[in-house]
Amino acid sequence: MNSLEIIEYLKSEASEKYKNNIVRMGIPAEYCIGVSTAILRNFAKKLKKSNQLAFELWDTHYHEARLLSVFLFNSKDLTFCDIDNLMTEVTSWDLCDHLCKNLIIKLTNYEEYIFNWITANHIYKRRAAFTLIASAAIHDKKISQDTLNLYLNLIYKNSNSEHEHIKKAASWALREIGKINYEYNEKALLLAYELLETENKTQVWIAKDVIKELENVTKTEGRKRLISTNSKMGQNL
Repeated sequence: MNSLEIIEYLKSEASEKYKNNIVRMGIPAEYCIGVSTAILRNFAKKLKKSNQLAFELWDTHYHEARLLSVFLFNSKDLTFCDIDNLMTEVTSWDLCDHLCKNLIIKLTNYEEYIFNWITANHIYKRRAAFTLIASAAIHDKKISQDTLNLYLNLIYKNSNSEHEHIKKAASWALREIGKINYEYNEKALLLAYELLETENKTQVWIAKDVIKELENVTKTEGRKRLISTNSKMGQNL
């Protein structure tokens, strides 16, 4: 299938209700089709990876086509500039996180994006840096203590953006580090209390959000990571 045929297929699977949900996230209606990520994920399994096709879909500007393209990129053939340019065009938190969790975090050099984007003026590059920290804390089994300590320092120094999508990602990153084990639970909480004392409005908000989730955690059989007792899963233990 070429990109035009794929767009026609996606339109045949569209739901007006789902399209309205996407529009409410701030995506212009003319670039919304109305297809769920679950449908896109299943459809992607039927297509071969192709950077040419992925870029063609991305260039249609349709939100769902861009989500689909992430599944079709052959990451080993993408340069740093390729991915940086993709993120430059991102205008929504869900596409930002989708790129991070389904493509960038799988790259051996994903840390480069964290260091390059953590101070970026671009909203979603900066969110992406925190999203990648959160994803690394969850999925990178080889992550070192030195790297985690560096991430904690990055969060402390760069968590002052008032933009909702950035501050929520900063909180997410710190919370995920704090659920790695009891040692990092303590380190994350100590950092949160430091943020609380800054009197910076954004950092105080992040601190309270983190403390609420990390002050009471537990470890369950069969899980390496800690669970907040305030979570739905934690309440059912």
